[in-house]
Amino acid sequence: RLMLINAESAKESTGHGSPLPHLVHGGPGRAGGGEELGGIRSVLKYMQRTALQGSPTTLSRVCGVWMTGAHGPAAEVHPFRKFFEELQIGETLLTHRRTISEADIVNFAGVSGDHFYAHMDDIAARESIFERRVAHGYFIIAAAAGLFVDPAPGPVLANYGLDELRFTKPVYIGDTIQVRLACKQKTPKTEDQGVVSWGVEVLNQNQEIVASYTVLTLVRRKAVSAPTKAEELVKHG
Repeated sequence: RLMLINAESAKESTGHGSPLPHLVHGGPGRAGGGEELGGIRSVLKYMQRTALQGSPTTLSRVCGVWMTGAHGPAAEVHPFRKFFEELQIGETLLTHRRTISEADIVNFAGVSGDHFYAHMDDIAARESIFERRVAHGYFIIAAAAGLFVDPAPGPVLANYGLDELRFTKPVYIGDTIQVRLACKQKTPKTEDQGVVSWGVEVLNQNQEIVASYTVLTLVRRKAVSAPTKAEELVKHG
């Protein structure tokens, strides 16, 4: 395990692990031979799984993947207006808000056919773990998309999938939601497009996370200009 400690994470550090990655210290331990191996030296010898410990911001920069809780630049332009190469890992958009009404729940039930009692039956909902009627989880996901999607044609080509969905708190009639969208990871796919993973957190009026998930989108890459004759001559000698 490698520990990456800075001013942000030092106060939470337990001190476990080897602060010097090449350190060898006494004791039989699992390494045997009268020594215990730490950090990189152990990895090189045993080729076992490596764990990195540090603040979310530090780990995001080291790994090239946005971690929940990491600080990132606020998006000055809507991220859906940017090509694959222009997006920065950690770039974050905080949307406007939407208040959930009873009409939203009734309309979604009618469109989806989902009339589960926790959404539609006042008496049964009061006797449930929710204690009153709640919005459909999938309505919250749909409403969140309405908050963070830029509808005009642009570099974002299609929704590619959704991962790691969790509903962490109920949303009641009268609650107000807002979305925090962060560029989580970029993976080249073809010469003209890549897959961008977006970390999505849906917040209520108390800034509590009510749902979190990862949205995958296909995003157009910038056009690659054809090589000039001079470049072709250099390439082929």
